[in-house]
Amino acid sequence: MSWPATARYDKDPAPGGLAFAQDLMNTIAAGKPRTKDLLQDLTDAQEWLDQALAEWGRVTDTPLGSVELDPHTLAELRSFRDDLRRAAGQDGDATLSPVHTAAVALQLGADGQVHVEPRGTGWRRVASLTLIEIFQAQQAGTWQRLKRCRNDHCRTMFFDRSRNNSGVWHDVKVCGNAANLRAYRARQRAKADS
Repeated sequence: MSWPATARYDKDPAPGGLAFAQDLMNTIAAGKPRTKDLLQDLTDAQEWLDQALAEWGRVTDTPLGSVELDPHTLAELRSFRDDLRRAAGQDGDATLSPVHTAAVALQLGADGQVHVEPRGTGWRRVASLTLIEIFQAQQAGTWQRLKRCRNDHCRTMFFDRSRNNSGVWHDVKVCGNAANLRAYRARQRAKADS
């Protein structure tokens, strides 16, 4: 089993539960050739969510059960996804205003640890789970490594595993080489025109 949206772009997922947030953000129509938007219709969205929740449960060893999406609120889930994509990489940017909230429950376990559980139904439960994973990634210092490929034709979300967190392409050979070649050709044209 793997993360259904991220696997379409042949990239390794983010570590742990943060991969759920990455997978949600990768449900967009992106890549080359262009893949379809997995949240465009209810059937595709529910199929993606069932697979992603199963993978999240396997990775975190915390089964969540099924979450039923509602056709009337599917647009809300797409809006949440789009806001997440805008927020990724903007850690600490004061120009972003809070746009989504989600209910969570804190529970003191028998092991003395506080556990966070998502609340809500439908897309709100998905948002709750996603925000929990992002919050935990922020605490662990891994959220800033989840980035959008700088290639505007690609736009996939990738987890930057570079030592100094300087990656900008989801795949240097695919997106980086093409962008560098375009920049080189533009410089050559500018030299020829001057």
